[in-house]
Amino acid sequence: MSTQIKYAYKRHNTWVYRRTYPKHLQELLGSSLKQSLKTTDATTAKARVAELNKTYQSIVKEAEAHVSAHTDKAATDIHTGALGHPVVRPRYQPLRLLGARRVKELAAEYLSQQAESLRPGSYKAVRFALELLTSHAGGVQTLDITPQVGREILGYVSKLSPNARKYRDGKQASLQELAKLSKQVEPDSTLTPQTQSRILKHMQQFLDWCVQEGDLEANPWEHLRIRDRPEVRPHQVLTDEQVVTLLEAKDRVLSGALLFGLLTGMRSGEVCGLMAEDVTQKGNLGRFIHIRPNALRQLKSKAAEREVPLHDRLVQLLDTSLPRKGRLFPDLTVDRVVKAYARLRRRHPGLGGTVFHSTRKWFITQCER
Repeated sequence: MSTQIKYAYKRHNTWVYRRTYPKHLQELLGSSLKQSLKTTDATTAKARVAELNKTYQSIVKEAEAHVSAHTDKAATDIHTGALGHPVVRPRYQPLRLLGARRVKELAAEYLSQQAESLRPGSYKAVRFALELLTSHAGGVQTLDITPQVGREILGYVSKLSPNARKYRDGKQASLQELAKLSKQVEPDSTLTPQTQSRILKHMQQFLDWCVQEGDLEANPWEHLRIRDRPEVRPHQVLTDEQVVTLLEAKDRVLSGALLFGLLTGMRSGEVCGLMAEDVTQKGNLGRFIHIRPNALRQLKSKAAEREVPLHDRLVQLLDTSLPRKGRLFPDLTVDRVVKAYARLRRRHPGLGGTVFHSTRKWFITQCER
């Protein structure tokens, strides 16, 4: 005997809810409230019918109030109440087997979410890690992502060179192909243990997300670790001689940004996002610059928002060379800063081991002294 559920019926093996509206409201609401319950199970369907019955009562109640208050007005939105509050219908997801979805499909959803919440630099690192994962195991179901697959992927990651994706043949290559290419082109250069650990962390966070979404029962890579212990290799603090080299170089792209980095301790992203409106005059105290989030960039943390007094050299630069409105460095981006500083290192071997962030370390060292 087939199961009977009031206000629901089976169509193509899926339960569908349908309940007719009162006749005097059908001109306003339509003939009925109809919605798929997205399930083949009768018990689940009964529970969802109970939820939709409440929604139905809310819609009818709102419509009655609307009719009594606006009998002389035209019908409006069928699911908006007299007070303008929408009546939301429950939305149901179709049932699926645990671990049945493909890794590539889930990775696309995950990256879409991360793109909205992460800053560009952080998102780029997550995307790179998931590209490596999906290039090797994108076609398999999540239930097949075993610790053995994880160890296999980590084995290939440990063989990658830092420039793997920059090779002409490495643009669309899989993880296995990248490892082979790295061995051919740069056999003595591999990713540091710290970078390998960061890639593994991004992959593990993706699998943790899969657990939260109900596509995995547990993270199968939770106990995987990089064999070599990650070692932090901090960039050097600029020496006074190196600072002189930077200033005398008078680089066309970086000269102004380097001055701000050396004399205020700003990060490269903070310098690139500076606006003329951020500069304020505080009486006889001189000029200050307010480092704060804006439409161009966010800050590293809330504590990074601050006001910094400007050195006389920077005041002179503002008065003579930089724009009076809008961005102070309109053509500068973090990517361009990194590449311009790399060119300086090649032209001046004495700058080896330093990066733009070394200007911040030099500034802090001077403050401590």
